Amino acid sequence: MSSIDLRDLTKEYGRRRAVDGLTFRVLPGRVTGFLGPNGAGKSTTLRLLLGLDRPTSGTATLDGRAYATLREPLRHVGALLDAQAPHGSRTGRDHLRALAASNRIPVRRVDEVLEETGLAPAARRRVKTYSLGMRQRLGIAAALLGDPEVVVLDEPSNGLDPEGIVWIRALLRRLAGEGRTVLVSSHLMNETASFADHLVVLGRGRLLADTPMRDFIDARVQPRVRIRTTDPTALGKALARHGHDAVVHDDGHWTVHHARVDDIGRLASQAEVPLLELTAEEGTLEQAYLDLTAADAEFAAQPQEA
Repeated sequence: MSSIDLRDLTKEYGRRRAVDGLTFRVLPGRVTGFLGPNGAGKSTTLRLLLGLDRPTSGTATLDGRAYATLREPLRHVGALLDAQAPHGSRTGRDHLRALAASNRIPVRRVDEVLEETGLAPAARRRVKTYSLGMRQRLGIAAALLGDPEVVVLDEPSNGLDPEGIVWIRALLRRLAGEGRTVLVSSHLMNETASFADHLVVLGRGRLLADTPMRDFIDARVQPRVRIRTTDPTALGKALARHGHDAVVHDDGHWTVHHARVDDIGRLASQAEVPLLELTAEEGTLEQAYLDLTAADAEFAAQPQEA
């Protein structure tokens, strides 16, 4: 199966370096989330990968080959970068038929991807009548048209309704399960957390992280335990005796920082502290991402003083 390989990829626009020496690899069989603040260089990187722009230096290849050298590229890589790209006066089906003809893809495949993306009922409507969510589905249909080994999607959940969001999650997982190479750029942390196995994170054009998602979170967000009891005095003494840092909240629950559920449960049992609740508060992708990229956001709102 194909992989995506970037080696010392750099792109300069005048004195501005949009992509700065990027080196990473996107492997088949997993969904890789591609994250970064606005201005981090994600869109430029995808354009360089897909031959829409030329690098100042370095390479971006698909299975060792530049996109521009691929014959019938839709058979190798399917991409969605701009859902507004299809001509508005064409029908959805005609748009896909033109793409299929240019890459020698059988016409039957057009109907298959229309069914797969839920657009079959609207196939003969003009694209200008489509909602944003329908245009997204059409872009995904085009990306899947050649049954490619590599799929690159930029913000695929944009404009989708809840059913569509559930569908795109399942689609991404299925594509990876089939051994394809899947790279998904997104600003939606909760969505990315629902489908990604691996993360590549950029900041100001540079690589900040290239790691499994769970490792990314655990390295940046310390574990916490949420606990409630009918005997807060006994709990407080037991926690203090073992050197745990705990915070009591207005609603009566406690948060124990840098702790695991097993350790706190064992401690409470030994001290005979009655428990009403004992749960792990695992770190989220959003927390870890903001911790890593706080200094790399090009456009950041300043907090308002009270």
